[in-house]
Amino acid sequence: MTVAVRDEWEISCRDLAGRRRAVTVFASDDHVVLVAPPGEAAVLAPLDVGRLRAALRDAVVRVAETSEGV
Repeated sequence: MTVAVRDEWEISCRDLAGRRRAVTVFASDDHVVLVAPPGEAAVLAPLDVGRLRAALRDAVVRVAETSEGV
């Protein structure tokens, strides 16, 4: 999982054909945005599901902090 400066997390996955892809989670103002591979299904290994869960939790916390500061 990669954490970027702009509150963005990237979780590795594969598409149904087994090609490497990524699901991206980012916090934007008062929303959590989940970006899946375009036109694909994301196949996540159990460890990657845990990373997705952690990224979603972190994004929600970041959105809550942003909302409180307004």
